Amino acid sequence: MPPFGFLHMRAWASLFGQLLRSPRAVCIREVHFHSQFAEAVLTSHLKPQQEKTNFIIKTPKGTRDLSPQQMVVREKILDMVVGCFKRHGAKRLDTPAFELKEMLTEKYGEDSGLIYDLKDQGGELLSLRYDLTVPFARYLAMNKVKKMKRYHVGKVWRRESPTIVQGRYREFCQCDFDIAGQFDPMIPDAECLKIMCEILSGLQLGDFIIKASRDCHCFEGKGIDEALVLLPLSSQVNDRRILDGMFAVCGVPESKFHAICSSIDKLDKISWKDVRHEMVAKKGLAPEVADRIGDYVQCHGGISLIEQMFQDPRLSQNKQALDGLGDLKLLFEYLTLFGIAEKISFDLSLARGLDYYTGVIYEAVLLQTPAQTQESFNVGSVAAGGRYDKLVGMFDPKGHKVPCVGLSIGVERIFSIVEQRMKTFGQKIRTTETQVFVATPQKNFLHERLKLIAELWDAGIKAELLYKNNPKLLTQLHYCEDMGIPLVVIIGEQEMKEGIIKLRSVASREEVAIKRENLVAEIQKRLSES
Repeated sequence: MPPFGFLHMRAWASLFGQLLRSPRAVCIREVHFHSQFAEAVLTSHLKPQQEKTNFIIKTPKGTRDLSPQQMVVREKILDMVVGCFKRHGAKRLDTPAFELKEMLTEKYGEDSGLIYDLKDQGGELLSLRYDLTVPFARYLAMNKVKKMKRYHVGKVWRRESPTIVQGRYREFCQCDFDIAGQFDPMIPDAECLKIMCEILSGLQLGDFIIKASRDCHCFEGKGIDEALVLLPLSSQVNDRRILDGMFAVCGVPESKFHAICSSIDKLDKISWKDVRHEMVAKKGLAPEVADRIGDYVQCHGGISLIEQMFQDPRLSQNKQALDGLGDLKLLFEYLTLFGIAEKISFDLSLARGLDYYTGVIYEAVLLQTPAQTQESFNVGSVAAGGRYDKLVGMFDPKGHKVPCVGLSIGVERIFSIVEQRMKTFGQKIRTTETQVFVATPQKNFLHERLKLIAELWDAGIKAELLYKNNPKLLTQLHYCEDMGIPLVVIIGEQEMKEGIIKLRSVASREEVAIKRENLVAEIQKRLSES
């Protein structure tokens, strides 16, 4: 039981003092009052302990802890992604985890309801960031930055229903790359698609083509610890101007553009029949208009489809659609020069739901096949992005625009794929980078081990020892094998007398004697050769 506080002790002392008086001196009312007070004190101290037994330790819904093994995979993937961003000349940027609520509202369309709002903090209404794009636009406007190529890796939060098996969480990491500034048409857009291809190829997620159809072929290869192979990938590219032009020529009222666009965006999750039902029954679209939309959104292909759309009797009469088609044609010319045109497909059903997109949009989707797992599932988009030329102007007091285009890598979903593959292969992951272990076969050698490991640390060598005065040699060697530490240095009485250190290879169990003064150089040589 927790100790009673000072005031509680005084209450007990007063109560016992009253009880020790003569019966006539005892005030029954006072005794009754103090007994009630003592009972309340006991209850207040016991109640928290009783309630604690019902307390469940868990993470909030839609979040998770990441184990050391998971962090190794995560860091390896992030290193590959960030390395590509840096290769293309991007600078790193960071923004607060929360923003003023007004900065985020009316930027995400129907998804605005998924924003996490915080309680009033000192007169400011705040929300957790929903993505990294809107904070970037706010940063550009606030700092009057006109040109910038940046990347950002950080967590975002969304109040959606989590689907853990598909890598969909309420708290997750995004990796964004964006190019801000006024440039000649489609050059930055083409580079963004090139970056997307480089990253997905580098991760070796399987043979992929950025296209709408889901029937692409696979090739064998090795990925991250062989956990990222044989996963077919399909992706799409479109232009919001073509979508808006298509809606216009099909007869969609302009007031319904965003609502219908949101429905079209669900075509990768539900059938056209269900999408059509939603547009007609729930959003009040005329059935014949929905049918005309269906004629377009089920089309997908390459540059030939773009040429075909130029000849379409309805689309060819809409200036907005023609502008979009012209830019896509130019985009495919640049993609051909980059050597990735065969991996890109024009898909009229792609309709990214976020309100801020104004031009080209693209998305990559992974599908796992029954041949790869007993339970086939769609993990959804693993990379997406597009052009948003008006978003910065929404923050600027004078409405000055800074054209932007970018992409986001869905690392959480890629992590989920990796985890599934690793479970299938039963792979073991090394969670530390320790290169050398300092051991001894004898007692009373702690001081020598500490001096030796300090020498290794000072030389930049990653080293460990057991936190025991007299550990058993077998225990130390087993630890090295379990942790995958490649080298062991052994010091004992005989080594001290001869001025040497034994250097042991954990894999081969071979030992060689090295002069103490040459130990660091020998270790560095072996590590450089491994």
